[in-house]
Amino acid sequence: MSRHVTMKGPDDAISELSTDEQLEQVIGIGSELLERGQFFLEAMFRTWNLYQILIAIGLLVVAHLMRALLGPRIRAWMAARENWPKWRMRILAVIHQRLRAIFFVGLIWATIWIMREITWPSRSYLLSIIGTLAFAWLMIVFVTRLIKSPFLRKAVRYGAWTYVTLRILDLLPQAERLLDSAGFQVGEIRFSLLLVVQALVVLGATITLARFLTTTTSSRVRLNDDISPSMQVLIIKGVQIAFYGAALFIGVRALGIDLTGLAVLSGAIGVGLGFGLQKVVSNLVSGVIILLDKSIKPGDVISLGETFGWINSLGARYVSVVTRDGREYLIPNEDLITGQVVNWSHSNDFVRLDIFFGTSYGDNPHDVRRIAIEAAQSVDRVLKNRPAVCHIVGFGDSSVDYILRFWITDPTGGLTNIRGNVYLALWDAFSENGISIPFPQREVKLLDSDTVSVSMRNGSADAHDTSFETSEVKIDKPAP
Repeated sequence: MSRHVTMKGPDDAISELSTDEQLEQVIGIGSELLERGQFFLEAMFRTWNLYQILIAIGLLVVAHLMRALLGPRIRAWMAARENWPKWRMRILAVIHQRLRAIFFVGLIWATIWIMREITWPSRSYLLSIIGTLAFAWLMIVFVTRLIKSPFLRKAVRYGAWTYVTLRILDLLPQAERLLDSAGFQVGEIRFSLLLVVQALVVLGATITLARFLTTTTSSRVRLNDDISPSMQVLIIKGVQIAFYGAALFIGVRALGIDLTGLAVLSGAIGVGLGFGLQKVVSNLVSGVIILLDKSIKPGDVISLGETFGWINSLGARYVSVVTRDGREYLIPNEDLITGQVVNWSHSNDFVRLDIFFGTSYGDNPHDVRRIAIEAAQSVDRVLKNRPAVCHIVGFGDSSVDYILRFWITDPTGGLTNIRGNVYLALWDAFSENGISIPFPQREVKLLDSDTVSVSMRNGSADAHDTSFETSEVKIDKPAP
């Protein structure tokens, strides 16, 4: 008959304790910390320890005075360095904000070195602890300045200060035991305050590392001109999913949590999401298709229904389209796949615009075409290497109708404004060359009652002119 023996560590022993035993252990740890605190306070009132405390307070006062005296001079010296790069000025600004701490660290370690040279090392033991704490806290401040998020910076700073303080004071084992004793058991996993703290630290570190790697990789991808904009977005999205997924997986595994039990649960959740979030999944898949087939990309000018604008960004669920009036439309990816989209800059940036106008029958159409083309070519945004053309499209009731076609390469600059500029150029050119633009006119004749009666007896009316419409209005004369 074989016997199976399992070796158990301290955490396993704690997990098998009852609630009363765990409470007793917490009380025991608290009593131990209280005794150490009492012993530390009693040691503070010894002669040389009091001297060291007074020396540290005096050095802090001296550091404050040095900050008040030298701080304005250093700031004035920094203001005179106008040609220095911004990163160097930022470093100087951070140093200037921590001058008091820098002076204190320098003074206290100089004092410790002098005291170790002229007296026993034990008489500077407390100063060494204070100097080590001050130096560690100062280094933590400088390192955490690299974190851009204010909330994350404060959380990391205070957490590092707490850890370093417990480590230097040799209280870390007792603090770990105290946090681990406050917890509960769920199946084979024990949840405690220590596990929560470890989870925050490990996940925070892995996610921060993943964010740094993602940002660095994304910057390199965007700087590569050989990769199309749509492929850049696809690569960046894939890198983000890979790095953040790996960070979460590594962080959870580092905490000792077994993920095999979550396989069935994740499968059930996936089926439920598939039925309940069909539109969301459809938009996600459509976004991947858009990135793969390169039908649209950031910077393209598109028309979708009544929406006309250029693509600002491609998201996982929607496409951001900015119009000329500053509105930003978030169009679902599914609409771009299933609907008809006009991409003005899909294969190239050339866009042809058409405008219509008419001139009088008395004007030479050959001169009109030449003047219209020259007027269009005089506008800045109209391309010179693709000449404008002008054609007669019909003979209207009162004008000869023309179409003027020209090309541009910057549709993001607007279409209505370039049409307006060409119309103004046509107006100026026609005015200079005496070409008239006809418009419908109506002539009103005021007739007396006798004339109207004669016209009705003759059964005739004034003939209509080709350019004018005649209306007869009857006005009765007043009785004599």
